Amino acid sequence: MTALSAPTRIQIGPQGRVVIPAALRRAVGMNVGDTLIARIDDGRIVLEKTSVVVGRLRERFRAIPADVSLADELIADRRAEARAEGAE
Repeated sequence: MTALSAPTRIQIGPQGRVVIPAALRRAVGMNVGDTLIARIDDGRIVLEKTSVVVGRLRERFRAIPADVSLADELIADRRAEARAEGAE
């Protein structure tokens, strides 16, 4: 284990605030003013830079052609479901 991947003890301060040590911030390229996305994953709190989350989403949906609107497809699906429910 490298020094940066070794567990680091962090204390929760007043008002539930947590300070991420500078070495950890540098290791993942976090800078003052960055926006982070927080999520729970298997009982852990995961903090990720917004750019990392956006990159992961772009990779997940990269096979979808640029001229396809997922929003339009979702709306069409919901309208079809509503029509089907009204016909019952």
